[in-house]
Amino acid sequence: MNQDMFKGEWKKLRGRAKKVWGDLTDDELARVDGDYDRFVGVLQSKYGYSKAEAQKKIDAEFGG
Repeated sequence: MNQDMFKGEWKKLRGRAKKVWGDLTDDELARVDGDYDRFVGVLQSKYGYSKAEAQKKIDAEFGG
């Protein structure tokens, strides 16, 4: 999924992200605000993923 599609679909993806990564807070998800790179960063800091690992997990979950 490219960054423009991610931003455009963020409102739909946000709920799904909350289910998949249940430790994410509403504030963290609000800060992402559809920014793919910011979401990668949140997953890196919250779950200890590498950048590549976070991207792979996002793509796997959201049809990258």
